[in-house]
Amino acid sequence: MEIAKLLVNFPNVDETKYARQGGIFFNGLGLYSRPFIESFEETPMLVAVLTYMGYGILTIFGYLRDFLRDWKIERCHVAREREEQRDFVPLYQDFENFYTRNLYMRIRDSWNRPICSVPGAKVDLVERVSPDYNWTFDYTGKVVEGVINMGSYNYLGFAENTGYCADASAEVTMKYGVGVASTRQEMGNLDRHEEMEELVAKFLGVESAMAFGMGFATNSMNIPALTGKGCLILSDELNHASLVLGARLSGSTIRVFKHNNMQSLEKMLRDAIVHGQPRTHRPWKKILILVEGIYSMEGSIVRLPEVIALKKRYRAYLYLDEAHSIGALGPGGRGVVDYFGLDPRDVDVMMGTFTKSFGAAGGYIGGRKELLEYLRSHSHSAVYAASMSPPVVEQIIASMKCIMGEDGTTLGRDRVQQLAENTLYFRRRLTEMGFIIYGNNDSPVVPMMLYMPAKIGAFGREMLKRNIGVVVVGFPATPIIESRARFCISAAHTKDMLDTVTIPPCLAQNGCLFHIKDIKSVHLWSCVLPFFLPFYCFHFLVQRFPNLGTGPHVGSPN
Repeated sequence: MEIAKLLVNFPNVDETKYARQGGIFFNGLGLYSRPFIESFEETPMLVAVLTYMGYGILTIFGYLRDFLRDWKIERCHVAREREEQRDFVPLYQDFENFYTRNLYMRIRDSWNRPICSVPGAKVDLVERVSPDYNWTFDYTGKVVEGVINMGSYNYLGFAENTGYCADASAEVTMKYGVGVASTRQEMGNLDRHEEMEELVAKFLGVESAMAFGMGFATNSMNIPALTGKGCLILSDELNHASLVLGARLSGSTIRVFKHNNMQSLEKMLRDAIVHGQPRTHRPWKKILILVEGIYSMEGSIVRLPEVIALKKRYRAYLYLDEAHSIGALGPGGRGVVDYFGLDPRDVDVMMGTFTKSFGAAGGYIGGRKELLEYLRSHSHSAVYAASMSPPVVEQIIASMKCIMGEDGTTLGRDRVQQLAENTLYFRRRLTEMGFIIYGNNDSPVVPMMLYMPAKIGAFGREMLKRNIGVVVVGFPATPIIESRARFCISAAHTKDMLDTVTIPPCLAQNGCLFHIKDIKSVHLWSCVLPFFLPFYCFHFLVQRFPNLGTGPHVGSPN
């Protein structure tokens, strides 16, 4: 098959960048059976300058509002510290306090929106209003129905209250109840737990597996059991907080390599072997590489073939977090290992969660039998945590059997295929419309760049007005000049839903309204904007504080 035919679904690929040998694409160090395409467009200089300027203006107004609060002439009295606590030692750092008061609170209504339905393809939101600039919220009693859900990690659509999985969970609840009221080490080890772990091991293609009640704790409580003093952890700079916390709790030496940069990782591996431990220069007891399958803020996929090649070359261990990739990647939904067609035995520790593709809760670790036996007796999460709830366990079993086809249907396979089609379609639509999107072509996590802080809240509110729920993200969860909206694609989304999100009056209109589309070609007037800032600031002050110190302001509905 010619390269041109292989690249039919990837029109932006330069064929000259790929050398074909026996049907395998060589890209850098690793081997790929298909083109590996990711987009991370650098922030345009002018956009970066304007973004920093926006944060600067917000900071100036923040200090001005703090001054007005100190003199008790600012209309928002909630932001002032209570008199009885003025002499208390602060619980937070000064910058955290300042950022929360003056930047986060302005757009707090964009997050933590309560829902009152199953988080499926559509969701019902509880309407709320704020009388004091998002410091507190009042619920109106109304429900916003039928909001297209582009924010939940419901990749395969198993977050549902009807169907095979829901019926199985309800039946198990009648037999076992909701809680186990004990740990696995004592009286909380059910036959369903054993069956689930055997099924997970079979699904992953490993010798053994172990389940935990919390995905975050699966990382943070098990990494300390695997490494310790005298060990070296090499962690991707964009790894999840649970991986970072687990590495810190382990007491190991931590070194961070550039995101998905194999040259950076190899340099650190070489230095670690050549120089050994600091001061003593003794060899490291263990070198552990921490990576994720899909990075949830970037939409990127780990270069696993290259990581495995480096791991083998330098005899390091590999810890793979598949929280977002398990179920969402690969022809069989078995994650990033399946996606690249690799041998699961090449990954020493396979971690993942049940909270996303499986519509349940908890996490797992899979690997060699000796590894799992060790964790069962040394992991804090295994020894001290209560057992997983029986209906949650049954949801995992039912959904996993569905994906594997063991339920006697093709429903699971169809959902995996539908997710892949929806992902490619939605990414192609956004690219054609001129938006800047990050990540891999096959990643169901689709970040769309907003850049400027003022657009974070405004974009989320405008989309909600059009009955579309999206996640907006800014600093400190992202770099300060890379604020974004994040879309999570689901197999439950129909083509009509995806079209509704992209066609007017939704993304198309908002893209023009907030100048998100074709942001690289920023108009010339933006260059002279700074000269008009003093006049804008004066106008804002007049509009904002016409009667300082008068009655409370009633906020508009979110």
